[in-house]
Amino acid sequence: MNSDNLGVCFFSGEQIPLEMHKARMVQRIHLRPVRQRFDAMKEAGSNTFLLHNEDVFLDMLTDSGVNAMSDAQYASMMMADDSYAGSRTYFRLQKALEDFFGTKHFLPAHQGRACENILANTFIKPGKVTIMNYHFTTTKSHITRLGGTVEEVVGDVGSEVTSDCMFKGNLDMNKVRDAVSRAGTENVAFIRVEAGTNLIGGQPVSLANMREVSAYCKEQGIMSVLDASLLADNLYFIKVREEECQERPLDDIVLEIGSLFDIIYFSGRKLGCARGGGICTNNETYLSQMREFIPLFEGFLTYGGMSVREMEAIAVGLKETLDLDVISQTPLFVKALSDELQRKGVPVVTPSGGLGCHIDAMRFVDHIPQEEYPAGALAAAIYLASGIRGMERGTLSEQRNPDGSEHLSEMELVRLAIPKRVYTLSQVKYVADRIGWLYENRHLIGGLEFVEEPKVLRFFLGKLQPTSDWQEKLVAKFEQDMPNGL
Repeated sequence: MNSDNLGVCFFSGEQIPLEMHKARMVQRIHLRPVRQRFDAMKEAGSNTFLLHNEDVFLDMLTDSGVNAMSDAQYASMMMADDSYAGSRTYFRLQKALEDFFGTKHFLPAHQGRACENILANTFIKPGKVTIMNYHFTTTKSHITRLGGTVEEVVGDVGSEVTSDCMFKGNLDMNKVRDAVSRAGTENVAFIRVEAGTNLIGGQPVSLANMREVSAYCKEQGIMSVLDASLLADNLYFIKVREEECQERPLDDIVLEIGSLFDIIYFSGRKLGCARGGGICTNNETYLSQMREFIPLFEGFLTYGGMSVREMEAIAVGLKETLDLDVISQTPLFVKALSDELQRKGVPVVTPSGGLGCHIDAMRFVDHIPQEEYPAGALAAAIYLASGIRGMERGTLSEQRNPDGSEHLSEMELVRLAIPKRVYTLSQVKYVADRIGWLYENRHLIGGLEFVEEPKVLRFFLGKLQPTSDWQEKLVAKFEQDMPNGL
């Protein structure tokens, strides 16, 4: 087991992923003609978040809450106990998490950012520094709104789009020590490890690096926190890329990961493939500090804003996360799409990570200045050319500097998420074909500018407009090359 290619070998020599499931329920999707896509994009203010899903052919915005659930998960939902307090469902999920992470205590929340809100309200004070491999948008917003600051310590290779490093999400321990030295141990709220690292291409963190971080935190008396939302993909990469783990059972690896951190939180919209989230710990002091915020912000301690049916599904989903055939599906399909795009000359993040394929907008549309949001413009262009909804992960997703100037992102990426067990290989090939066409016509793509800009998380709700008539020209070229408009 010395590569990421754990799929079935084809006699033809092709290296393509094989779906390790069968479809038993389907949902109709629609491919709108390009003129209708143009109208939809204009109405959405060139922001893919604001598109109506009925106008989207392949929704690759995110994997959050849109992964396919298994038959066992749906069956478990019929067993849910909807008692307001003391629900048997809660205790089944608590037991599943204890078996999974080895943690005794579980605080439920309605999703991952709700967990971040609880952590921030408990541990962030003005002047406190939170050290992490890389920020996530909502994580940073929760910390900064309470007067804290974020220091990123991912290794330099993490911001290199093209690399052969297998664990680009690793924390650079020299940077960690320097950050703590500058801030002072007493001013560090916690050190957070995000596994995998969303905004730099779904890049994984090694088990060896987690051990280093954990040991340093214990030595310094600093709280360690794991964001395990993307752990399923990260676990796959640990299993196949980290030599010492290749013959090690998945459950044993996860139990060790659980033992390394003081607090673990997760979005059940990702880990567990349902809808919910929670915070796990063995530390009763931290538990008592956090638990009072659950009834205040989420709901009673035994449901925390979640549907009990979703809680039952998460419990089953955690067990399924220990099946290599389940957790390999997204990484293998991401690699298949990344490889196909590279064959067409399209620049993507390498090595391919989890979550989705990440296109490098800096090279795709290198004529667009960062102040005109190249990744946002490329995401809009991809929709126009294909009906595919991707997500901008660049300057548009950053917060402005205190003086109002743009905080230019280190990377300008468009993420094409591949939810688990949702899309087929023919659909992946369609994605590559349309983006290949767009790459051949990339000179037609122009920039964007805000017409409505919210102060917080502007990429969710902000509206933009093209800086020229480039979208009309792109549509006209598409109609010329694809006369049916599809």
